[in-house]
Amino acid sequence: MKQAVDGTVRTAPIGVFDSGLGGLTVLRAIRERLPGEATVYLGDTARVPYGPKAAETIRRYAIEATDFLLDKGVKAVVIACNTATARALPDVEARAGVPVLGVVEPGWSAAASASGTGRIGVIGTRGTISSRAYNRVIHSHRPDAQVFEQACPLFVPLVEEGWTDDEVTRLAAERYLGPLLKQGIDTLVLACTHYPLLKPLLARVVGENVRLIDSAESTAAALERLLVSEDLASPSGPPAAARYYVTDEAARFDLLARRLLGEEVEHLEMVSVDSTG
Repeated sequence: MKQAVDGTVRTAPIGVFDSGLGGLTVLRAIRERLPGEATVYLGDTARVPYGPKAAETIRRYAIEATDFLLDKGVKAVVIACNTATARALPDVEARAGVPVLGVVEPGWSAAASASGTGRIGVIGTRGTISSRAYNRVIHSHRPDAQVFEQACPLFVPLVEEGWTDDEVTRLAAERYLGPLLKQGIDTLVLACTHYPLLKPLLARVVGENVRLIDSAESTAAALERLLVSEDLASPSGPPAAARYYVTDEAARFDLLARRLLGEEVEHLEMVSVDSTG
């Protein structure tokens, strides 16, 4: 029998972390779907991107981010980073003591359902692609699928630079996506939370016959189900507060966050989460 949850726990915030601003696409979906849930967002902007880094380093970063959010009293943790989900989800689950949700499973589920031919492309950071997390999980639930993966290491810095509709970005996209299109994919998973910011450009590159899948909306829906199942959903009410923390470049993050979220960033603070220094 499930133990009753104290009412104060239900009103506790949801913690969300990413290596930078890409996770804001997940946070926006969460706040749109669950406006009554307070949120705490941590962007590890001092150490972005995670993708090229060693697996053990990513696990350490994820644990440090988790510890920071737990210190803020969160009732659940969302890893809004594909690389950290792929490399560190079990470590975060073991550490947290609260429900944890990554972005890989919601993304693969949407892709598996959307693909008619089973020919699915996946693009992400080097860390996500080398982990083969999407490949394994898609095949485990849809054995007939053919998964074609491509690392796109330039996309994160281009997005962070604000070059989401630039000629340089278009040329990089054509170079990265060309091999996948030759494989006849009908679905493309954007396996990095930065990549939804490139959706208009990517849609032009892949054409109307390829469906783009990002995990932001799927993750928000999965979080809603998780909170209900764990009796952690906040009582309905007015839009709840959001707090933002970054590890570097607060002013730049503030500017970009306002654009991405469509709302004011009222509480933004620069912090350190590095346990080594």
